[in-house]
Formats: sequence, C-alpha cells, structure tokens
Amino acid sequence: MILSHIVAASENDVIGVNNDLPWDIPEDLKFFREKTKGKALIMGRKTFESVGHPLPKRLNVVVSRQKDYHPEGAVVVPSVDEAIQICESKISEYGDEIFIIGGGQIFRDTINMVDIIYLTRIHKKYDGDIKYPNVNPLLFEQIERRDRKEPVPFSFLTYKRKNTF
Repeated sequence: MILSHIVAASENDVIGVNNDLPWDIPEDLKFFREKTKGKALIMGRKTFESVGHPLPKRLNVVVSRQKDYHPEGAVVVPSVDEAIQICESKISEYGDEIFIIGGGQIFRDTINMVDIIYLTRIHKKYDGDIKYPNVNPLLFEQIERRDRKEPVPFSFLTYKRKNTF
C-alpha cells in the first residue's frame, strides 16, 4: 500500500479559504482528476462538503466524528486509521495507492505517515484560513518537478519519503 497526499498550496502554504480554493488552475484540476481516477480517496467532512458531491469513479471515504453524518455515495468513518483500513480492504478494486485529499487537519495528522506527496506549488501568496504543513526535507526528497506559467506560475512537485522505496 502507498499512502499519498495530493494538494495544491500557495507559496505561504495556503490550501483554502472559506472552504474553497483561492485560485482557478484548470491544469491542476485535470492533474488531480487523472491521478485519482479509479482510486480510493480519504477526506475530511469539510473537504467533502466543499466538493459538494462524491467524486465519480473513486472510493470516497469521509472522516467525521458526527455520528449522524451519512452523505450518499461516501463511506463515513470516525478516524483516519479506520479510513485507511477501509481503503486497504478495497485494494483489489481501487489499487494500492490511497490518496488523502484534505483538509488541513487530516493533512497535518497524516504527513508523517505518507509515502508520496503530489504538491502543486502555486508561486504566489494567497490569503486563506487553511494551510498545508511544511514538507520536511529530512524526511522527503523531491523526485520530480514540472514548471508551468499560466494562469499563474506554478509547479507540479512530487516528493517521496526517504528510504521507503
């Protein structure tokens, strides 16, 4: 099993404002769709609600402590550990890479567990209320970088945990 983060963050680590993205970068959304299609996704309740619906052709696992929360098209569990167990039980159907897609608290809780980070770094500072944790260079090495210029300068960065592969 490979546990991965997939996230877009500004230079000042902002990933969201008022439960929405502070930018519109179609190429990043396309990257997200292609990378996660057919895979298992783990997300928090606020992230699920900001998307507004289950992401198609994916296993949508939502972490929420609200006992009466049962959105259609998603599996709801009370902890990240249980979410990972559900996804692991579906590896034959969704593959061995599990994607954590947010939000901020789940990223912070799992940064020390993940094997790969797919980080779209937007080379601009944004105001926001949700941030991505720092990628520790002692734990992760950058293995890929693809730079883009439109609609704002950004880079697709891939990090892998050192000594895991």
